[in-house]
Amino acid sequence: MLRQPQKQIANREKNISRIKEAAEYVFAEHGYFGASFSLIAKQAKLPKSNIIYYFTNKETLYRAVVEDIFDIWRSAADSIKKDNDPSTAIAEYIDTKLEMARNRPFGSKVWANEVIQGAPIVQDYMEDELHRWTNDRMVVIQHWIDSGKLRATSARHLLYLIWAGTQHYADFQHQIETLNDNHPLTDEQWQETKYFLKDIILRGICVE
Repeated sequence: MLRQPQKQIANREKNISRIKEAAEYVFAEHGYFGASFSLIAKQAKLPKSNIIYYFTNKETLYRAVVEDIFDIWRSAADSIKKDNDPSTAIAEYIDTKLEMARNRPFGSKVWANEVIQGAPIVQDYMEDELHRWTNDRMVVIQHWIDSGKLRATSARHLLYLIWAGTQHYADFQHQIETLNDNHPLTDEQWQETKYFLKDIILRGICVE
């Protein structure tokens, strides 16, 4: 079988990445049912036929976007491993999640919109991938607690608290900017946010 030329492969990957980036924005702004291939093509500045060529229907593209978002979130928690220092690992996780809220806010909004509506498209994904991933992280946190490295607490609710505290800055971006005199947060304000969340969470769970 003939192999695709490298240039053709590179163009394909570039187009797919461009389409998914545009789709992430459109799904975040219009929701699944309000989004269309026409809107995504316009956002990507590509012919609609290009979208159809790579993604046969809207659900296939939507699932690809959701999986990309989840893969990024999953990699953000790479620091949460049994052999790592818990305070350092959790601090790194909070920092990474806030960077994602800052640089990939539309991804967080896509996920939030889906969950708020009862996950009509990716409930199976949540019951499988998300459920397994969350349980794995809870096992690590419980190991730290059992080892005396963290105070006795709920591993599940600790994760929920981190998600709520970090993803808020993406999902409620407009509200935050409105309360910031209609300006995006500055670099200094983002650093202040990181410090605050790490300080308040780590002081609550770390052993003195």
